Amino acid sequence: MIDVHAHIGRCGKRRGDTLSAEQLVEKMKAWGIARACVLPLHDNPEGWYLGNTTEEVIAACERFPDRLIPFCLIDPRFGDNSPTSDFRDLLAEYKERGCNGIGEFLPNLLFDDPRCLNLYAQAGEASLPVLFDMMPQLGGMYGVVDERGLPRLERCLRELPQTVFIGHGPAFWADISGDVMPEERRGYPKGPVTPGGAVPRLMAAYPNLWADLSAGSGHNALTRDPAFGIEFLNRFQDKLLFGTDVLRHDQTEADVPIVGLMRRLLAEGYLTPAAHAKIARSNAMRLLGLDLTPAREAGDPAVAQCLP
Repeated sequence: MIDVHAHIGRCGKRRGDTLSAEQLVEKMKAWGIARACVLPLHDNPEGWYLGNTTEEVIAACERFPDRLIPFCLIDPRFGDNSPTSDFRDLLAEYKERGCNGIGEFLPNLLFDDPRCLNLYAQAGEASLPVLFDMMPQLGGMYGVVDERGLPRLERCLRELPQTVFIGHGPAFWADISGDVMPEERRGYPKGPVTPGGAVPRLMAAYPNLWADLSAGSGHNALTRDPAFGIEFLNRFQDKLLFGTDVLRHDQTEADVPIVGLMRRLLAEGYLTPAAHAKIARSNAMRLLGLDLTPAREAGDPAVAQCLP
C-alpha cells in the first residue's frame, strides 16, 4: 500500500508524542505499506507543537528515499500576507527537491479566503495537489473552515479546476451525510448516512476533488453505515486514497483501523482486487506521478506487490 498521510516529529503537547522517520519506516514494514507521504505541520502557526517543518521533512525523506515521499507546506500568509503573494519560486524549489504535494494544509482561515485562493491557484500551476484538514469554524485549533454543505470548497473546485484538492478532517467527512448537524461537524457522527451529503455530491461533480481515507474521521465515514461505506468506496474507487495519519511512536495497527479495514474488505469480497489496488496504491501513483518501477527492478521487496 501507499500511505498518502503520515507524519514524523513531535505531534502533540507532550514531549513524548513523537515519531521518528526510523520508527515510521518500521511501522510501514509491519503494516504492509511500501511508501508513505510525510506531511509537515509546523509551517502554519496553528501547528505550533505539531510535527516538523518542510525542511525537516525533506531531510528525513532523503535518508529513506525508497520509503518516504515529502510533501511541502506553505502558509498563505507567508511573505506579505497578501492575496497577491508570489509563491512560484518556492513551489518550484520544493518540487525540484522531491515534494509531491502540499499538505497538511491547515491554516485557520476560511477555505476561500483570498490568500488561500492565491496559493491554491499557484499550486495548480505547479501540479501539486493540496491535502487539507477542515474544521467547522474560525477560532479552532487548526484547519481551513467551511460551513455545512461545503459551499466554500465548492467555489474553489469550480473556480480552480486545475488544482486538485484532497479532502480530510472531521468537518469534511461529517458532510458525507445530508442530515449532519452543525454541532456534529467537529467530531465523528454516528448512524446511517442520509442522501444529500456534500461529499458524495462534490466528488461526483468535480474531477479535481479527491479524498484521503485516513484518521478517525475517514474511518468513521466509511463504517458508521457499512452498506453506504462499501457503496461509496466502489463508486469513487478512482478518487480515493489510502492513508493512516500515523503521528506517534506508540500507535499500533489497532490505532489506525483503516489498515485492517482495507484488508478485510478485500478478503471478504466487498472490494474487488482491482478496486482495492486503486485505493491502496494505484490512485496515489497516478495522482502524485510516482514511478516505482526502478525500485522493483532493483529488487526492493517493499514494492514487490505494488506493480504488476
